[in-house]
Amino acid sequence: MVRLTVELIGKSHNHFKKKRGLPFPEYLKTLTHLHFSNKNIEDIGDLSVCRNLTVLYLYDNQISEICNLNFAYNLTHLYMQNNNLTRIDNVSNLKKLTKLYLGGNKIAVVEGLNELAELKELHLENQRLAPGEKLLFDPMMLHALSLCVLNINNNNIDDVKDLTGLTELQHFSATDNRLDNIVDLEDVLSNWPNLVQMDLSGNPVCRKQKYRDRLIIVCKKLVILDGKEIKELTRQFLINWKASREAKKNNNKHMPVKMNCQVCNQLERGAQSLCAQSPASGFRSDSLLPSQREKLRSAFSASVGQE
Repeated sequence: MVRLTVELIGKSHNHFKKKRGLPFPEYLKTLTHLHFSNKNIEDIGDLSVCRNLTVLYLYDNQISEICNLNFAYNLTHLYMQNNNLTRIDNVSNLKKLTKLYLGGNKIAVVEGLNELAELKELHLENQRLAPGEKLLFDPMMLHALSLCVLNINNNNIDDVKDLTGLTELQHFSATDNRLDNIVDLEDVLSNWPNLVQMDLSGNPVCRKQKYRDRLIIVCKKLVILDGKEIKELTRQFLINWKASREAKKNNNKHMPVKMNCQVCNQLERGAQSLCAQSPASGFRSDSLLPSQREKLRSAFSASVGQE
């Protein structure tokens, strides 16, 4: 088993060149970037002497657990895509972490990031999930995050309602999933006022009528949708077109109400007239004489004819 340790760092040709002129223990204290991608590493050992580590590259290995990073208070970037991770554990001490790359692992539930207040980018694309399984998110964790970039491509996702609270999102990528409900999608996107770039290509929703137009209207700052630039002139035209349609729709709704009110008023006047002719009995439709019913029908016909 290959384990990442200070001894392995010492044997690295790249680091051997860099440490010239410094004793190895002192060099480890100055280390800020550590490159150990594609080295068949299965485990992370004790690296606590590397207290100034800010960027750690461990992608394309065989690591099954995030561990022994509690010392890395200064870590800002962690690259662990294409490993064998099934959970997100032991990252609560990484208070300065801003970018986390975990794509291509086996993570089914995204959790454990509640303490990462500085996290801005989260990359979770292409998880190797069991057949029929989809990537899920811990709702409580999402409320604690203020992400600007989220990548969830190709994770069998059919609903993004749980992501509604990520109001600071600027870049969102969810290609090759199973998103199909454009109304639900519009509801979520209406809560992301800062979104400037989004890619949903490869989802069934992209085939919905006026899919692109509807999302451009909802996302007021969107500049790129599915890899295509949005012209401001196009956006303004669509917004004005929607406003015009809604105005016409509202006018049509009010017209029947007005007409019905006028009909009711005329019928009421006709009924009052009939009551005046039979004050003792009052007005009851089932007690009308044939001549009175004819008068009421005439009043109704006249009122409709006027409309």
